[in-house]
Amino acid sequence: MAGVRPLAKAAPTVPATGSKTARAAGVAAPSIAPPVAATPAKRVVGRVPPLPVPKPARAAANSANTLDGTWDKQIARGLVSPDRTIDLHGHTLQSAYNELDGALDAAIRAGDRTILLVTGKPPRPTSERPHARGAIRAATGDWLAGSRHADAIAAVRAAHPRHGGSGALYIVLKRARSSRKS
Repeated sequence: MAGVRPLAKAAPTVPATGSKTARAAGVAAPSIAPPVAATPAKRVVGRVPPLPVPKPARAAANSANTLDGTWDKQIARGLVSPDRTIDLHGHTLQSAYNELDGALDAAIRAGDRTILLVTGKPPRPTSERPHARGAIRAATGDWLAGSRHADAIAAVRAAHPRHGGSGALYIVLKRARSSRKS
């Protein structure tokens, strides 16, 4: 390898400003700027200061509409008693959607706060199932998020085992705001 030398690179030919070929082509000669020396990276001496800790995101305007810890504790202990139950067993996807929409409308008008939605168990992984199941349960989240009643829903939580466990959900509706005059 001692006899190997790199090939010399030929400089690109650039027509001079006043050359006939450059003027005939209507091309201006490129201006060549002198190379700029790169500044060396600044060496850090000693300990590097830690990165600043990002501030927590500001609370959203809807933060007052979420559940507090008391709700979650009551749900975990099974102390929540639903005001209304919606059972979607035996429905097709379309009829289940219509049933859910109508029941949500009735619950909101009646002033109900907690709804027990019985959908059936969620879908199993493909490797564990001989038959598909859980189509209604899989679609429920999208239905509730895209519903005309979405702004009235405070939270959706998994149900306690005595109310159906993984086959049911609690839908907690926001409190109806009464207009108070001071």
